[in-house]
Amino acid sequence: MAEKINFWEQAERNRRYSWALLLFVFAALAVMSVAFSLIFARLYGAGVMFLFLMFSTVFNIGYILVTYYRSAEIALSSVGAQPAEGRQYNVLNDVVEEMAIAAGQPRPRAYVMRSQDINAFAAGRDPKHSVICVTQGCLDKLNRQELASVIGHEMTHVRNLDIRFVTLVAVMVGLVSIMANLFMRSMWYAPRDRGRGRGGGLYIVLMLAGVLLSIIAPLIVKLVQLAISRKREYMADAGAVELTRYPQGMIDALKKIRDDYARPTQHTKVDAAVAPMFLADTTNSRLIELFETHPPIEDRIAALQKMM
Repeated sequence: MAEKINFWEQAERNRRYSWALLLFVFAALAVMSVAFSLIFARLYGAGVMFLFLMFSTVFNIGYILVTYYRSAEIALSSVGAQPAEGRQYNVLNDVVEEMAIAAGQPRPRAYVMRSQDINAFAAGRDPKHSVICVTQGCLDKLNRQELASVIGHEMTHVRNLDIRFVTLVAVMVGLVSIMANLFMRSMWYAPRDRGRGRGGGLYIVLMLAGVLLSIIAPLIVKLVQLAISRKREYMADAGAVELTRYPQGMIDALKKIRDDYARPTQHTKVDAAVAPMFLADTTNSRLIELFETHPPIEDRIAALQKMM
């Protein structure tokens, strides 16, 4: 007989895994910073390295602040979402209100994305500045219990500060890519005589190490970001059960999502930067699990069935 795991145990287990993965991203950033600093010092000297570090620090801080404080607006704009205003959205707004009360959190602003896929996401820097966006397909194809489970899933992301967590990870992944890109571009302007004479061997080693790191590091942290996203989805599924007290609602919603995305129709594509925020995989990917933004729906259903 399969071992039963309640939603508190499931949430705590996934929370530990997620923090461990985030620490790995921090470590990757630290290693890149130290390695690139040594390489720039060797290529250009301490003075030029200092100016570069000053510029990159100011740029990174600006990038972090803009992305962090406007994360919800950026996500909503990228999918063309509109506020859920009008009588046709009364049920949606009522369910969002109910789930906010159940979670003991401020009511997020509700938005609707013009897509017939069944999907949803939450965004924002904290519960007071959060939004929940559902597709029109959610409203047309789910019953109230299933819709409540989907909103409960997203409300869990808000309550657990997953929205902040995912935003910070996305920022760090972006910074790793920017650092790698800056390093690769700087190679075009590196002094060509650095590799000659005394110390030339060290120069070549540093150059090769820098190029290798700039190629591998973004790939690794991207995989970590996807792994964090997958762990968070299991946790949010468990949270939906906690808020609705009805595991079957989330199971039925996931089954409808599975069947909907299995149909050979044109599905809405979204930017890769916001894809991990969604409840279900928007890419309909058939790649190996490492490159998927979400765990397989069958695995999520199996985890929920252990809670029944």
